[in-house]
Amino acid sequence: MNRTIGIVLIVIGAAMLIWTGFTYTKKEKIVDAGPIQISADRQKTVNWPPYLGGILLVGGIVIVATAKKS
Repeated sequence: MNRTIGIVLIVIGAAMLIWTGFTYTKKEKIVDAGPIQISADRQKTVNWPPYLGGILLVGGIVIVATAKKS
């Protein structure tokens, strides 16, 4: 079980080091006056610091290295 968690942390950490964030589009209502509705597409960005991916990567390596072999 610990080995699996460690591998998952390694994969997530490596992905977070490669991609430091992502952007998505969200539809927001601007005007809602009775039958009239006006909406616009807004781009939202989610960013995380690269050191967080490094911490997850190192933590995953430590967990895999210290996991008992069954």
